Amino acid sequence: MPEPDALARARAAAAAAASKAGEHILILDLRGQTLITDFFVICTATSRVHLRAVREGIEEAMAQSRHRLGAREGNEEAQWVLLDFGDVVVHLMSEERRAYYKLERMWQGAAEVPLAGPSG
Repeated sequence: MPEPDALARARAAAAAAASKAGEHILILDLRGQTLITDFFVICTATSRVHLRAVREGIEEAMAQSRHRLGAREGNEEAQWVLLDFGDVVVHLMSEERRAYYKLERMWQGAAEVPLAGPSG
């Protein structure tokens, strides 16, 4: 059973990415499809410098909200960074990596969640 605020954490990560001009941001609801996490947040960055800025923005925003980063995989040089917050996993990718790996297609059975709730 997911924590009640897992979706709020996913939306907070997506909002932090948007605040750093992340592109093509989406949230996928993976509940019932995998045990590894409840939500993916996927975001494109336009350069390595931009990827770093988005990553740092998400990490800072989540830390300020007391959402603990469990692990970080990859780096700007690899053009793909994964941030693991437990029930939320963030994928920051260059346009080339995102087009190549097609996570949205891999998880095509997952519902896309609106970036903001009914009141936002």
